[in-house]
Amino acid sequence: MFRIKATAFPEDGNIPARFTCEGENISPKLTWEGPPAGTKTFALIVDDPDAPKAGGFTHWVAFNIPATVKEEQENVPGNQPLPGGGVQGTNDAGNVGYTGPCPPSGTHHYYFRLYALDRDLELPAAISRDQLDKAMRGHVLAKAELMGKYKKASGKAA
Repeated sequence: MFRIKATAFPEDGNIPARFTCEGENISPKLTWEGPPAGTKTFALIVDDPDAPKAGGFTHWVAFNIPATVKEEQENVPGNQPLPGGGVQGTNDAGNVGYTGPCPPSGTHHYYFRLYALDRDLELPAAISRDQLDKAMRGHVLAKAELMGKYKKASGKAA
């Protein structure tokens, strides 16, 4: 079974503040297992469908992660290739790399979706989620999903 996990929070659990705008705003460590046969690369999309933006807010886009990679370490640097290989795209904050949860109000749901793909995607670095979605069409072998929640403790602006 293809699945993704975070070491810092369980499925449907609360995302610790250190991975958000109220903390260090760093990416959590992610691990995965059980990709289907024929997987050549992975793509990762982290988004918040509860955000007050049409289509939600995309927090992280990455692609061409080699099939041999089974994790992304905590605190992946933005604007760089991924440590084990792969390319980061542009999130909805306009940055390349991860930007943490920062809901304007209430509890939001954050989906970490990992896609097993049957090929490398011929895309430039810093692409948007829309560009990645289009390039993945017809090449997704399987999808693993992890959901975490977050509600701000302070009045810090989003």
